Amino acid sequence: MSGFNVGTRLKQLRQSRDLSQRELAKRAGVTNSTISLIEQNSVSPSVSSLKKILDAMPVSISEFFAGEELANEQVFYRADELTEIGDGNLSWRLVGARRPNRSMSLLHEHYPPGADTGEDMLEHAGEEGGVVIAGSIEISVNGETQVLHQAMPTTSTPACPTGFAMSETATA
Repeated sequence: MSGFNVGTRLKQLRQSRDLSQRELAKRAGVTNSTISLIEQNSVSPSVSSLKKILDAMPVSISEFFAGEELANEQVFYRADELTEIGDGNLSWRLVGARRPNRSMSLLHEHYPPGADTGEDMLEHAGEEGGVVIAGSIEISVNGETQVLHQAMPTTSTPACPTGFAMSETATA
């Protein structure tokens, strides 16, 4: 999650909610030292681990990485203006992270060969959708799995467990 200070942002949100590290850890089901190490930027949490911690506040991944909102409403974005929210292996770049009153999260995602979202399926309140731009990717949604190839779209309803996996030779 380079280019973004995860530890400082987590500490800022935790303190703004008057939560101790111990209380946040208890709510999230992680150890107190996990929260401490993340806030010190000694460890970089996986996206699923960070989501588990943020759910305990509650704060969405998008809100976490958005930071403070911009005063004006930007409409067009260059690639270097996207906010990286990946875990160093997976690249998830959030479009319009700091846009005021944003009600949709649009991500530009890149998965290297052999990458996956881990054992824990991802869930959140919003709908999901995507189109494979290049390569192919195996997607599991609510227990159903399919390999999608270039130009194939997918959608899912809110709170459906979702996971992604790449073959050792493909990228998407």
